[in-house]
Formats: sequence, C-alpha cells, structure tokens
Amino acid sequence: MKRKNNNLKRHWPANRESSTCAWATEANLQEDFKKAYDALEEKFEVAKKIIHLRLTAAMKPDNFSLSAYFSRIGFEGAASADFTTLKRMMRCQLFSVPFENLDVQQGKIVSLVPEEIYRKIVDRNRGGYCYEVNGLFAMALEALGIPWQFVAARPMTYPVRRPKTHAAIVVTIDGEHWLFDLGFGSYGIREPVNLNWIDRDIRQDYETFKLTISLERDYLLQSLSDGVWTNLYEFNLSPQEWVDFEPANYLNSTHSDSIFVRSLMVVMQNPSGKDLLIGDRFKSVSEGRTTGWTVRREDIPKLLQQKFSLRNLNE
Repeated sequence: MKRKNNNLKRHWPANRESSTCAWATEANLQEDFKKAYDALEEKFEVAKKIIHLRLTAAMKPDNFSLSAYFSRIGFEGAASADFTTLKRMMRCQLFSVPFENLDVQQGKIVSLVPEEIYRKIVDRNRGGYCYEVNGLFAMALEALGIPWQFVAARPMTYPVRRPKTHAAIVVTIDGEHWLFDLGFGSYGIREPVNLNWIDRDIRQDYETFKLTISLERDYLLQSLSDGVWTNLYEFNLSPQEWVDFEPANYLNSTHSDSIFVRSLMVVMQNPSGKDLLIGDRFKSVSEGRTTGWTVRREDIPKLLQQKFSLRNLNE
C-alpha cells in the first residue's frame, strides 16, 4: 500500500489561510485607494468650483438683464447653453456694439465696475474697448451658465514687446476650448476660434486668421494681410481674475504712449466688413474693398451717429 502524502494535507490549511489573508489585504488596499481617490476627486471638483466662482464672481452685476442684453445686440430666437447660441451672440454683439475709446479721449479713466459697464453699453447704447465689450459678453455667459475664463493677452501689433494688456475670453463647450474676443478693434476675430485649430487657415467672412504656438509655448493669433501673416497677440490658459486687469486698464486709459490716449478709435464690424474712424480718417471695408476720406472735426459727431449709432456722448 502506498503511503499517503500527508505533508500537502497538513500544510494546505495554512497555505489557504495565508492566500486568503493576502487576497483580503489586497482587496482592502484597493478599496481604501478607491475611497481616497474618490475623496480627492471630490475635493478637486470643489476646488475647481471655488476657483471658478472666484474668477467669475465679478461678472454677476445686480442690474444685468439677459433679455435687455439680447435686445441691445439684436439677438432673436431661443438661447441655449450651446455653441450655436454663443456664435450667434458673438456676431450679434460685434455687429451692434462698437469698439470705441471716446471716454479715454475725453480724459476719463474707463470704469471696470461691471454695473457701470452694463449701464454704459446696454442702457446708454454706447460701446467700449476690450475690458468693457468682453466684460459684457462674460456677463451673458455667466447668466447662461456656460463655463468660461478670462485670459490675458500680449498685443503683438507694436514695434516693441509690450505687457499683457489685452483681455480675451476662453469658453469650454463639450470639452473643447474656444477663443472668444469681441474687443481687439479692427484686427479682431469675427467668430469663435477652437484652440485645437493649430497652424491652419481660419476663414471668417472676408478675413483669414491662424492660431499657432509661439516660441514661449503660448498660443499666437495671426491675421493674413496682403499675403503676409501678421502677429496679433499671444496668450495662454492661465486664468485671470477681473481685478487683474485694473493696472492694464489704467495704463491704457492714461499713459501718453497708449494708442487709446493718442488717437480717437471707433470700429463697427458688419457681415461684409467694418467701418473705422481712426483720428480724423474714416475708412469702410466691404468684401475686401476699402474706401475712405478725411473727416472735419465738426463733422465727427454726425459721423459717429450715422455710422456707429453713437449719440448722447456727454451723458
């Protein structure tokens, strides 16, 4: 008769117990890791909401009315928190709210108080420069519940390197980032630009733009003029609070080297082009063709009313 191997039988319970303990320990570790990860993810989401609230809190003025804003820009139809609505909003505002620096030309420091921006553009039918027109658009985004952030951009249209004095907006829709900018004067984009559209021609009406990556790894926006690509501005996705633009606004409103201090500047975009008044020179661009003339000083108020719908400027 063969002898039974009792060694395996004798040691099996111990082996089974050890294996079971190891399995249980690993399962517990996995469960603990999942709990820790979930808790961390929850804290991260809370932190993101807190940061968003801090970055956007200023753009909720008590006097803002979405319906009055839509009436001011001529937006008709249903409004939803989607790309189609935002693209229509951007173009409606571009074609109805002029880019202008009339307050600066009158020796005033432009107010960044959101209630005053809304009152100026919506109630008084005025325009404004980047902080004002993009600020108003941000108020509408906030009212619609759409994720967005301000970005600081470095204008590249000067002969020397300048600080980041321009304010633009990046909106997140369906997980994609879009550049919205209604305040870069005569050079600005006319529709949203997807930040994934790198190194490709972006045709908007009769204008062509391109988004590339600069040597500093920032986004660089360019426009095509007479067959040559011109740098407009560079930016990154570092979020900015509204208060961050106070120094740049003061510089643009008061410094003797500021283009807004040196010269009158009014721009109104339209579906076929744009009308511009720079100093005493009026220019109209339509379907790529340009006409213009010099305006007498006494005729400027009438021109502002006829071409840019600007009146009652002393209110």
